[in-house]
Amino acid sequence: MTAQPPASSSPSCDAPDACGKAPLRVIVSLDVEEEGLFSGQYAATNCGVRNVALLPLLAPLSDELGFPLTLFCAHTVFADAACRRVLEIMRDRHGAEIAAHLHHWSTPPLDDAPSAGGPPQRTDRLPRELLRRRLQTLLDEGARFNGAPLTSFRMGRWDLKKSVRPLLTEAGITLDSSICPLRRFADGADHFLAPADPYWVEGHGATRLLEAPITQIPLLRPLPRLWHGLSPRRSLDSFHFWGALSANPFWHGPRAMRWAVRLHHARGGRVLSLFWHSSEMLPGGSPHMPDERAARAFRERLFAFFRWLRDTFPVQGCTAAGLRADADSLSFPSRPDGPGDW
Repeated sequence: MTAQPPASSSPSCDAPDACGKAPLRVIVSLDVEEEGLFSGQYAATNCGVRNVALLPLLAPLSDELGFPLTLFCAHTVFADAACRRVLEIMRDRHGAEIAAHLHHWSTPPLDDAPSAGGPPQRTDRLPRELLRRRLQTLLDEGARFNGAPLTSFRMGRWDLKKSVRPLLTEAGITLDSSICPLRRFADGADHFLAPADPYWVEGHGATRLLEAPITQIPLLRPLPRLWHGLSPRRSLDSFHFWGALSANPFWHGPRAMRWAVRLHHARGGRVLSLFWHSSEMLPGGSPHMPDERAARAFRERLFAFFRWLRDTFPVQGCTAAGLRADADSLSFPSRPDGPGDW
């Protein structure tokens, strides 16, 4: 079996007239990638991918709770036979979408890549043809595994500027999820004032690309523009740590996650998009996952949150590709005016 399954619906409310309003669409995604996220090292080769074997532990999210996963996979994952077997299980048994995640520093051709050191070159500063070739390598490897082109994408390190975006649609990408609102990355992209809900942007030629940002919202609506206008650029990203809420389980605790959903829904949000890294689930793989006990506790908190979400709101679980398939009928706006590179 190679075809992507359709987006599935939560049993809570799968149609607008079932609960009196359109359901909140929920995209649950993982960056499926090599270990080393918290080491500060960006190895080009010999990358560990043991964490991918843990993905089937998340099957209850899809099978019992109705939230299919979108798996943004790095080249190191597609290149590993054991990882491919796990991805087959997640796709064919549990309805996951297989999507693309570019770690350009570990994606061939590697002639100019550092072996392991500090942060890699920002994508907008790489030679354009080299970045294009690495992106195509990733998409070709993914399509060989999947039996169909990959159409959803996320750039590693949230490192997407508008100058890079045309490469995506040129390569057949129709939905991007590389925008993280309320963040301005050091020496990188300024996504600070990006909206929390999806919007359309121009791609290659006349092609439109749907941007589906990670849902991160301010505690108070006026705060981002105020902070953006008054804060020195070097301090802008500190807002992420005191003024922002999200449902990302490694960024915020359960209470803040529920608060984020309530506020986003009350403000008219139509899509809730949350993520974490596959490597974060590996015992010993990060400071907040020291051992197997911590890993079990994380999964219990995660499942409890999604049970609460399903029982509290009219929701519809969908993959990124499922959202894109319905996007033309959902009247998402074009990119709003505002400073930044999103």
